[in-house]
Amino acid sequence: MTPQPEPNHYVRRVVLPSGKTIEVVYFEDQAVGAHGVAAAGPMPAEATPDLHICSACDSDLVYPTDWEEAGATHWEVSLRCPNCEWTATGVYSQDHVERFDEELDRGTEALVRDLRRLAHANMEDEIERFVKALDADCILPCDF
Repeated sequence: MTPQPEPNHYVRRVVLPSGKTIEVVYFEDQAVGAHGVAAAGPMPAEATPDLHICSACDSDLVYPTDWEEAGATHWEVSLRCPNCEWTATGVYSQDHVERFDEELDRGTEALVRDLRRLAHANMEDEIERFVKALDADCILPCDF
């Protein structure tokens, strides 16, 4: 009997929401997209733009709407620009997706900073109004 060549495969551990860990073995050479159709090959690194920049309007607000593995080192990512409603789906390398993730983290940190400042300003305003109401004897025991 002639020995069969080993198929190309890799194993990825996935932790389910229940806490169970499973091992998924991939045997495909070509990535398969969300609908069972072979995904387009990855874009060359020099042709792949920053994923957070819209290719239609140059807005830097692009975010992912869906993503899934497309092989051992690539991801199929669906993108949306809230500025011009541009959408696209492509297969990107792990490096591009990691840079995109870092940019999303920076954006999240900026939003959280702004939220904290706004909440702090709102709290200061509420405290000032409460103090004025106390000084004017507008707060009575029945208000509680």
